[in-house]
Amino acid sequence: MYPPEIVMPMKHDITSAGVKELLTPEDVDAAITAKGTALVFINSVCGCAAGNARPSIKMALKHSKLPTRMTTVFAGFDVAAVAQARKYMAPYPPSSPSIALFKDGNLVHFIERHHIEGRTPEMIVENLTGAFDEFC
Repeated sequence: MYPPEIVMPMKHDITSAGVKELLTPEDVDAAITAKGTALVFINSVCGCAAGNARPSIKMALKHSKLPTRMTTVFAGFDVAAVAQARKYMAPYPPSSPSIALFKDGNLVHFIERHHIEGRTPEMIVENLTGAFDEFC
């Protein structure tokens, strides 16, 4: 598990933009299974989370169409919540960072780490907002 002094600024980076933390498996269940759409961002300490994923999500928040709920869990820190979120992300293997979009409890769009690494935030935003337009 990562030390809080490393993780907390990275959590704050995304939660200060209005993305809600899911800290328990019950939080995850409630967010994903509720009617409507839920974005679940698996945050991470890696460079592609800092340079690509978090900026992309913050930029996507400016889009005209958004999920009902924008949420996050932190890999290597919110262990039980991340494990619960990943159950809903099957058949995709664990990936940090990653971004999942659910509609009425069903996974409808998933961005794996290899779709985040090496891509610009603008490319990721285009991917996300396309999914928002289609499913939200």
